[in-house]
Amino acid sequence: MTKIAKRIYVSLIFLFLYAPIGTLIVLSFNASKTRSKWGGFTLKWYASLVRDGDIMEALVNTLLIAVISSLVATIIGTISCIAMSNMKRKTRTVLMGVTNIPMLNADIVTGISLMLLFISLGLRFGFGTILLSHITFNIPYVILCVMPRMKQLNPSTYEAALDLGASHLTAFFKVKLPDLMPGILSGFLMAFTMSLDDFIITHFTKGAGVDTLSTKIYTEVKKGIKPEMYALSTIIFLTVLILLFLVNMAPNKDKKEIKNKENKSL
Repeated sequence: MTKIAKRIYVSLIFLFLYAPIGTLIVLSFNASKTRSKWGGFTLKWYASLVRDGDIMEALVNTLLIAVISSLVATIIGTISCIAMSNMKRKTRTVLMGVTNIPMLNADIVTGISLMLLFISLGLRFGFGTILLSHITFNIPYVILCVMPRMKQLNPSTYEAALDLGASHLTAFFKVKLPDLMPGILSGFLMAFTMSLDDFIITHFTKGAGVDTLSTKIYTEVKKGIKPEMYALSTIIFLTVLILLFLVNMAPNKDKKEIKNKENKSL
């Protein structure tokens, strides 16, 4: 009875979580504009979505912001992890605590804070302010992914490379960076996912005439839900799902690599 109850409980959780998303995906293939009636299978809403210039512009903005912000945040976050790893334990603990604050903070607080900062600096709201905002809130996620990998590094290999005549720069790129790469890739994918999915911070820091997919969907829904929005939401959900799957797969690969190295050493 206990096992049956657990299965029913888990099934209900998945039902409440994914039934609305499943309904959304099904409606994106519905030929009828009426949500209460099935008019047959069709891909016309996806075709109509591609022909919509405003949505395509929002898609390009979203991808550009996500890629650029993730790259910059990954570089800054990786450098920060390297710097913190060479600090004293107390200093590193304090900095890690400060770094974790943006992740624990409510998005609306971060969004309003960045908006007030840009206003005080006299910056014009637009693509640039959105990009700066995404870089800012992505850096902690990169550090969160890279720092555990940094702690697993064996300092003896780096010192051995220096003893063998390699420069500090060469030893870093030949020894440290390859070992850090799984964590760096996880951080990049996490940052890309967070940037792609963000709405609140983008809403407070975007300018007039500049939209990402999340803000565009919000604007269109206020006018009335169109079937194209179902298609767009389906694409976003599947994209984020694939990226999250890749992010979760990376730590498992790291564990397998560590186990294989330990087995070979034995």
